[in-house]
Amino acid sequence: MTLISTINNISTSQLVHLDAVDSKMATILGILLVILFIFSFAVSGSQVAFFSFGIKDINLIKTKAQPAYKRILDLLERPQELLYALQIANWFLYLAIIFTFSYLIDHLIVVDVSLGWMLVLKVIIIFTAIFLLGETLPRTYAAQENIRFAKDFGMLTEIIYYLFKRMGAWLLVTTNSLEAALFKRDTGSYYNVELDNAISLTQRDASEEEKRILQGVLKFNKITVKQVMRSRLDVSGIEYNTSFTQVLKRIRETRFTRLPVYEKTMDKMVGIINVKDLLPFINEKDGYDWHKHISSVYFVHEQKMAEELLEEFQEKHLRFAVVVDEFGGTSGIVTLQDIQEEIIGEIKDERDIETETYKKINDYNYIFEGKAMINDVCRAIGIPSDTFDVVKGDSDSLAGLILELAGEIPKEGEVINCGDFNFKIEKIYKNRLQQIRVVIDMEE
Repeated sequence: MTLISTINNISTSQLVHLDAVDSKMATILGILLVILFIFSFAVSGSQVAFFSFGIKDINLIKTKAQPAYKRILDLLERPQELLYALQIANWFLYLAIIFTFSYLIDHLIVVDVSLGWMLVLKVIIIFTAIFLLGETLPRTYAAQENIRFAKDFGMLTEIIYYLFKRMGAWLLVTTNSLEAALFKRDTGSYYNVELDNAISLTQRDASEEEKRILQGVLKFNKITVKQVMRSRLDVSGIEYNTSFTQVLKRIRETRFTRLPVYEKTMDKMVGIINVKDLLPFINEKDGYDWHKHISSVYFVHEQKMAEELLEEFQEKHLRFAVVVDEFGGTSGIVTLQDIQEEIIGEIKDERDIETETYKKINDYNYIFEGKAMINDVCRAIGIPSDTFDVVKGDSDSLAGLILELAGEIPKEGEVINCGDFNFKIEKIYKNRLQQIRVVIDMEE
């Protein structure tokens, strides 16, 4: 009797110990399952949110200065790699959820059922959980609130991207190569993707200047002449009826090698004068006929691609062109140096005079001249050059952007808001916006 009692006590203690172990294991599996579903929620929703942005959404995000929004833009720089990384992560997460859930069900369900019924029960429970928590809910929420979802789950998405980006990049290259082989597609269509991948691989060894030049090359085929030209307000020209003495004086003032020649108005360009052609005659009297040194002018439309114009400059041995709008009026001028600077950055020589078109007060306050180009403003502030594309209309200058936003000529001291940017009019002269303060609003 004593022996039987001892055996019963040992069996009971072992069962209690096993129940405690099972309870701890179930708790650990439950916590792990919650974490897996959170990541699965983020991944599934991100596949919808990040790839449902329209042009307005992208430009709205670009006007936000908060780190969460900048993270979205950083992730969207390589959309194909991001998509492949998210898809791979989703496969791994679902596999982990299936195995974890299955093991958890084995610990929770103690009813004695056949193996077949247990398998059916697991399939129903796991499929329902994945369908609701891993697919339906995150995708529905992300479709309705894509910007908010990308902002809230951006950090998790970034973690997942960096964990799986190498696999995603490898799968992208493999898929592109396979598609090109099977469907006989021209591999040149993947040039930008491959070049972008090459740039990303140089991040450790290349300097910031080298990476910027590579990025300039990559984006060069999307740039129009209008984006690189000097606007009409910044053009220095010579009126056709100007005397020779005044021509020489004008050349000394501007210090440009080539100057456009016009009759009465900039809209009637008659040619280009090269300073080198006048050097042998600088001691001639005021009546000297300098007009015979005027060479023909080359006209280009402002929507022409800069890449095409560069090829024409090379073929025709030109360095200067006048840019016209759709009505034939002069929009500005473009030189070979302007196009080169779009790729490699600003080029200066020892004779250049430093002229600042803006003043930086701190990281969130700048004062610009109204004539400053929008591209230059964005570059100075450190934001994407197409941040204001949706709202700027046909304007290229900061003053033009303000007029587009306000719809009228604002008054001095008036503040015009655009997303996270406030534009305060500091100085107006003869209805021209001369100085504008740009304030970046960092408040959520």
